[in-house]
Order: sequence, then structure tokens, then C-alpha cells
Amino acid sequence: MTEQPKNNDNKPKLSAKERMALPRAQMPERDATIRSRNFEEVNTGLTEEMAILEAQRCLKCKNRQCVEGCPVRVSIPEFIGALATGNIAEAVRVLRKDTALPAVCGRVCPQETQCEEKCIRAVKAKPVAIGYLERFVADWAMNHPAETHETLTVTPTGKTVAIVGCGPAGLTAAGELARLGHKVSIFEALHDTGGVLRYGIPEFRLPKEIIDKEVAHLGELGVVIECNVIIGKTMTLEELRKDYHAVFIANGAGLPMMLNIPGENLKGVYSANEFLTRVNLMGAGQVADSTTPIIQGDNVAVIGAGNTAMDCVRTARRLGAKRAMIIYRRTEAEMPARKEEIHHAKEEGIEFVLLTAPLGVVGNSENWATGLRCQKMALGEPDASGRRKPMPIEGAFEELPVDVVINALGTRANPLLTQTAPDLKLNKWGNIEINESTATSIKGVFAGGDIVRGGATVILAMGDGKKAAGAIHEYLCGL
Repeated sequence: MTEQPKNNDNKPKLSAKERMALPRAQMPERDATIRSRNFEEVNTGLTEEMAILEAQRCLKCKNRQCVEGCPVRVSIPEFIGALATGNIAEAVRVLRKDTALPAVCGRVCPQETQCEEKCIRAVKAKPVAIGYLERFVADWAMNHPAETHETLTVTPTGKTVAIVGCGPAGLTAAGELARLGHKVSIFEALHDTGGVLRYGIPEFRLPKEIIDKEVAHLGELGVVIECNVIIGKTMTLEELRKDYHAVFIANGAGLPMMLNIPGENLKGVYSANEFLTRVNLMGAGQVADSTTPIIQGDNVAVIGAGNTAMDCVRTARRLGAKRAMIIYRRTEAEMPARKEEIHHAKEEGIEFVLLTAPLGVVGNSENWATGLRCQKMALGEPDASGRRKPMPIEGAFEELPVDVVINALGTRANPLLTQTAPDLKLNKWGNIEINESTATSIKGVFAGGDIVRGGATVILAMGDGKKAAGAIHEYLCGL
């Protein structure tokens, strides 16, 4: 029997045929019956053996389409290649060079419609599990600090940058700029770091410990974070500009879009932002000594079908809801949420009330929500977005019994900052307008993330942060 050739780490090399035969790794997860009543992370992560085998499925394509599909352009073949040989510390080094939040991205980034969708293996089989591998490498780094400690050796430029918002765009820009030698300060309106990562994403999808460790790594790079500072209230943008050479606005889009239906002001009706912030940031309903109230109903209806809606309905289930429902006017095929989140929701007993549109919230004499009046729908011809337009079925109505209704239809720009900056050009939705390099109408002020895009994904915000950091660096070098 011929001995297999080995790599530098004494691990057998696989032939191309053997790599093609390897099945995609399955993510281990907690039992649905148990996890639906607690906030422990659902996915438990690949083992080292599973991760290395999955990395060996990579075909090392010369045409790096996976990188093209990544908004922050992570060097995917390089980090996976290092992992495939068992050199995990090198995989960590590659990842950290390209992204400030690898453990976050590995958990919440929609890889299936980005890097993994571009994977050549997806043509005839399942793509390489890039997201699972990114998570594994990032978690390994957190558990092996001595082997992955990073000493930043850059020449200070003497230039200062203020970043408004400690969410994914702001954190990413901060990491990039610190590596370039600039002194970076982040100003966060809330009392803790992470922005939407902390207040908008539940513990069972993104543990707060992960956010804390990613943010702590930025601190090691010299980034300073000051919480409880509301730009537009505590100080204006103009005041901030006087103290810093450049400003990056990344304060997100935290103002909820309203339903505009009768009864949405009844007690028991929440916006997704309020509901998730109370639970995720302030511990309502899940921390014994929390002073933040939350209404925990037996029958909870969540309007919407994106990732935020899934977060809300799965949170409501964990808070004790016996019937937790998604109300959506189209079918499952049109749902914008990640397929993994829909799958997990179904496993946890979430009910999907499809082809149903809310008409109004019904209340009792004490103004508590008791029902959700709905119109049954059918799909018609495609609309401008290419999706089939939902059309009402004449005379088809129903009233669902509810204690709590959560509106998860989306968010828009909060005007706290922009209303104190009249020279900042906005579009008709109140979002900040930028040019192709992320510069705003005010010299030295740049913007990115949801305050520019409207509600979008974490990874798109990170991509904006990385692009803005490059533009800010170029601007600072010209001063």
C-alpha cells in the first residue's frame, strides 16, 4: 500500500477526487425542544476534525469567485487553505487581516447568498461551508489567545478619526484605520458596545460574549470607545469635526417603520426594535433581576418574514409564548429571512401564517391587544421587485387571538444626528447621501451602513466600513 503524501503539519493530502467525495459538514445544534425555552446558542460549532475535513473540500480555484461574493473581500482560499493543513494560527492571521469581526460574520452573515453561492462546488453539489469555517477559526483564536496574540506595529500618523456608532460598520472602519496608524475614537449612543449586534440579534444566534471579545480585540489595537454619547444631543456633528481630522457616520437606522393600521398604539403592540432591545440589551424576561418590563403573551404574532422577524418570534417563544406566529402576506418561497433561520424556527414550533396581511389590531375596553384582524391573500403577477404581488381575496378575513403583536417590517433613519447638521445632504427617506468613495456633502465627513442603505445586513455594513476606511485614509494622507 502506497503511503499518502503529507503536508507540513503531517496531515494526509487528499486527491482532487477524494476532496470531491467529501460530504459537506453538518453544523451541530442543540435539541429544538430544549433550546426553544432558553437563550443558549443554537449552533454549537464544528469540531477541529470536522473543520479540517470541510476545509479540504475547497478546490483552490484560480478564479476566486467566493472572494468576489464577500462584501469585505476576505481572503477565503488562503484562510481555508491554512485550515486544511491544520495550521489554524495562520488561518487566524489571514482572517484578522481582512475582517475585524470574524466570529460575528461566521454566525450571522448570509453566506448562502454571497460567498457560498459563488463557490464552484455549488454548481453540482453543496458549496464549501465558508461561514462555518470562519466561525471555527475565529472561535479557536478566542480560545487560544497566547497563540494568536497580535502586536500592532505601525507608525502613528498623528491623524484622528471620530466614528459615530459602535455597530458593524463603525467597528470595521475602526479596526482598519487603527491598523493604518490613525488614532480612532468611537462614540456610541447606547450604554454598551456593538450597536445592532447587541440590541438587535438574540443571544441564541450571537452570544454577547462573542461581541465583547471582538470589541476587546479592537481595544488591543488602540481603538477607544465612549458610550452614552448621542451625536445630535450630547454634541453636534460640527462640534465633533472641530476635534478630529475626519468623521465616519455609522449610527445605523434605528427608527421603526410603522404599520399604519388601526390599533397599533394598543398595549401589547411593539416595534421589533423596542422588543429586541428590551430583551437583548436590557435583559427583560431572561434575567431574574432585570428592571426592564416586557409583556410575555401566550399568543404572539410577528408581522414580517425577514431575519428580524425570525429573531422576534423565536425570542417570544423563549419568553413562554404557547403560540408564536409569523404573519406574512406572501409564501415561504418569498421570505427574505435566511433559510437556516426559517428551518430553526420551524423546529422550535413557530407557526407560519402565510398569505395573510394585517388590517388592524383589536383591543378590549382597557386598551390591551386581544386580536389581529387579517386579510387572506393570493399571489398575483410579479411586481417591480420581481416577486409575485400579493392580492386580497375578496371577503376572506380572519381574526387571530393575540396578546402581543410585534411589527418587524423594517427600520428607517433616525433624524437625531442629521437634524442638527443642515449641510449634510439626505435623500427623500432621510438617509445620508454619499459619493462612490463614501464621502458625504461635508468635507472630511464620511458615512456608511444602514444610515446610508436603510435596513440591510451586518456584512453589507461591514463592507461599507471597510470601504470608508480606505477613503478616509486617502483623505487623511492628503491633509
